Amino acid sequence: MLKSALRLGLAAVAGFALALPASAETRITYKSAKSSSSYYQMGVQIAEAMKAGSNGDIIVTVEESQGSVQNVMETRARGGDYVFTTPPALVGLAQGGKAMFEGKSSPKFDEIRALFPIPSLTMHFVMSKESGATDFAGMEGKTILLGKGSFGAREGEKYLKLFGLEGKVELAEVELSNAVPALKNGQIDGFVTAGSWPAPNVIEAAASTDVTVLTLTDEQIAQSKRAKLVIPAGTYSGQDADITTTSLPVVAYTTTAMDDDTAYALTKTFWETKAKMGETARWWNGVDEGLMGTITGKIHPGAQRYYEEAGFALTDAQK
Repeated sequence: MLKSALRLGLAAVAGFALALPASAETRITYKSAKSSSSYYQMGVQIAEAMKAGSNGDIIVTVEESQGSVQNVMETRARGGDYVFTTPPALVGLAQGGKAMFEGKSSPKFDEIRALFPIPSLTMHFVMSKESGATDFAGMEGKTILLGKGSFGAREGEKYLKLFGLEGKVELAEVELSNAVPALKNGQIDGFVTAGSWPAPNVIEAAASTDVTVLTLTDEQIAQSKRAKLVIPAGTYSGQDADITTTSLPVVAYTTTAMDDDTAYALTKTFWETKAKMGETARWWNGVDEGLMGTITGKIHPGAQRYYEEAGFALTDAQK
């Protein structure tokens, strides 16, 4: 009798244990950019920060991406575990079915919600010293790598057109991930990349060969309709003077498919670990409450909860 009762008791305990969740672990897929970019590195840093800041409760897997357009497009097939990065302007275009999203609209685009800002896209126009180019006019007749599919490639195309270089440069049919060896081997004269500074591929290029990162004039910046940004002298090897260029805000997004508690935990952990990330990666030091103004659409309700607790002022459009 006693043994039978003991067996029944143990069976009941085992059944109760199986009914409990095996773990409080939350798994997230974070889609950023190409593996050679600063944004991919940021994704890795966010993944490490989330794991450490949540005591292992949040596990983030970083996926390589061809760029921001692809990231937005994938919301059509992704679930509540999807986080991605893109400029807010692209979300607006997707929701309006405009530009590269024309004819590709989806109700899923209306479900996109912001979590937190990340370092801004910074345009880099990198030319070899051997090319002799020190300004945009000097790019004429040169072989330039823009890459394919990424927002940076589209932005680079726009600048070439704006500054009278459309059809006057040869565009290399090479992936952006091969830019540095192609520049070093003389296959290209320069490349265009959009990544927060200091950009890893620009660091590599400047360290392995003599390069000039072009500076934009105030008139060119006005033509671009982007924000002015100054990269301080000494950021890259051989850079003796400040570089004046343009930037575009970037935000980490998810969709309404993500539950509020997960969005809250991701946002809270990001802001509480950001300073620590900035100790080893300077680009995080440029992210502060002031960048919240770059979020032009709605913020996820779970993230809103954190911002209200932390005393962040949100606009009516963000709620």
